[in-house]
Amino acid sequence: MAFGTAIVALLTTVGSSAAYGLQDASPPPVSEAQPEPAPDAPEGVITPEDALIKGRRRPGVPQHELPKGVSQTNEGAVRAPPPEAFPTDQIPIPDRWRVIQTLGIVKERWFDPYSQNTLKGDRPICIRSAEEDERRRRDGRPKCRTPKFLGLKGKDWFFTVNAVSDTVFEPRTFPIPVGVQTTERPGSLDVFGKDGSVFLAQTFIVGAALIKGSTAFKPADVEYRVTLALNANFAHVPERRILFVEPSKGTSRFDSFVGVQEMFVDHHLRNVSDRYDFDSVRAGIQPFQFDFRGFLFNDQQLGVRLFGNRDGNRVQYNLVAAARLNKDTNSGLNDVTHLPRKDFILHANLYRQDFPFVGLTSMASLTLNSNRERGDIHVDDNGFPVRPALIGNLRARNYDVLYAGLAADGRIGRINLSAQAYAALGRDRASIFTSRNASIRSFFFAAEPSYDINFLRVRGSFLFASGDSNPFDNKETGFDAIFENPIFAGADTSYWIRQSIPFAGGGRAVSINGRNGILNSLRSSKEEGQSNFNNPGTVLAGIGADADITPTFRLSLNANHLWFEKTAVLKTLRSEGSIPTSIGFDLSAAAIYRPKFTQNLVFRASAAGLVPASGFKDLFTNRDRHGFYQSVLFNAILSY
Repeated sequence: MAFGTAIVALLTTVGSSAAYGLQDASPPPVSEAQPEPAPDAPEGVITPEDALIKGRRRPGVPQHELPKGVSQTNEGAVRAPPPEAFPTDQIPIPDRWRVIQTLGIVKERWFDPYSQNTLKGDRPICIRSAEEDERRRRDGRPKCRTPKFLGLKGKDWFFTVNAVSDTVFEPRTFPIPVGVQTTERPGSLDVFGKDGSVFLAQTFIVGAALIKGSTAFKPADVEYRVTLALNANFAHVPERRILFVEPSKGTSRFDSFVGVQEMFVDHHLRNVSDRYDFDSVRAGIQPFQFDFRGFLFNDQQLGVRLFGNRDGNRVQYNLVAAARLNKDTNSGLNDVTHLPRKDFILHANLYRQDFPFVGLTSMASLTLNSNRERGDIHVDDNGFPVRPALIGNLRARNYDVLYAGLAADGRIGRINLSAQAYAALGRDRASIFTSRNASIRSFFFAAEPSYDINFLRVRGSFLFASGDSNPFDNKETGFDAIFENPIFAGADTSYWIRQSIPFAGGGRAVSINGRNGILNSLRSSKEEGQSNFNNPGTVLAGIGADADITPTFRLSLNANHLWFEKTAVLKTLRSEGSIPTSIGFDLSAAAIYRPKFTQNLVFRASAAGLVPASGFKDLFTNRDRHGFYQSVLFNAILSY
């Protein structure tokens, strides 16, 4: 009992000393640090004051020498046998990854993603029996060998397989223009017809990776990865010439496509410190996200990336060169059956952790988007022209835009903060309004502070993207991204971010905003069209909250108000003298359920609605005088 009390006292005292940072104070002379023991201490019990380490101080407590070492004897005890007494020649010892399985503690099952599994990269891919292990050990050869047909050298090769099923069911309403040549309901003379539609999509994603090196404590030496996606989708709308350019094809569409979402080689170039700071290069189709929330570019594209870190991972860098792939129109997946687009991207960024505040990561970036598709004419799979966009002078363009960005993500004390700012500077070779060269000068800023209160996180959201105030001068001041996919202000739960609103009356096959995008850019297509810096801009202010009701159930609420920053472009395209800037209120709620406490099973149900304000009503007044548009989303994600 006395020995246990001494150990507890020793740990308590040492911990208290370290917590107060007392190494800066010098200890008093030993002669001054030996007062008499406390009179009420039981005999044989070492008090915390007696257990202090020499040279450490605690305010207000006299200093003592360490007690003498405690020895313990156990007369008559049997000594443990020496290591050579064990029959090592009869017990095969496998590699360290399979010790638990050999002891019978874990039995591997290929379909179990939660326990140790070779298909999940928990153990190297070795093919051998226990007898072969022992034979190879006697011969001085490594016990673990990779399959011969793979031609791999070394024993630390790992294989991972992942599979995802993503199911979407989405009834929705949005302004749908009546067809020009014909309509589903003869006699319909209004500009806008019925607004109800439904969308269903099923996506299966299957990927595999072959990795060399134990990545638990260091980067992989080599990684080969392939990911394919199969998408099947169905859409139904009440009007013709929405899903197809030909009126004869009706109002329903079923489509399917297989896309290559990842196909790359990652090679580890070198380690530059004993903490495994490194340089690596990755080439092929791979995911890119140029900022924390995906405002500028968030996609899987063909490119080369040089990346690494320094200073114990406090500094990270990326250098990227990419050429954008063509996309399938209805699924949005990569279409590798066509040559890449003449849309090139160069990107460089630098991250610094704990700067300028502890807990906050800052990033500076430069991105050059050089588009050379002026002579291209591209029609999507549904027959609608997307390059050039059917807006303005209907001409395709070349442009060069440099995006200079600053970002921060993390926390400042108790406040969580994510913020992004961009300046877009460049030249458009043929403005859609003047057909002359024009300079690009546009700006973007977004911030989302939040505060945690027990199980509740309260958020605020603000976004500003500049708009063009004069479409006929030689300056384009509307901000547009390369390929946005923002995680912001409710993300795809939001009505405005999730839905694409057609710009009827001012352009053909052109939308005010893009699906899964927040910018009012007047593009023909986010996936296949060109950036447009002659746009009305976007302003958003909102509040939201995420509540973890239980460890498996989360409730999210969002309320956003949206405006056009400038409406001069809209007035010109619609030949209207006055269009208000207010779009309306975007209200949404989502419930997320994870029955296994992991991301392997995720079920989400959300509802969103847009309460139109004066600007939206001016653009989309319909015969039925609808004052509310809504969407409902059911999403199930199953991952292995």
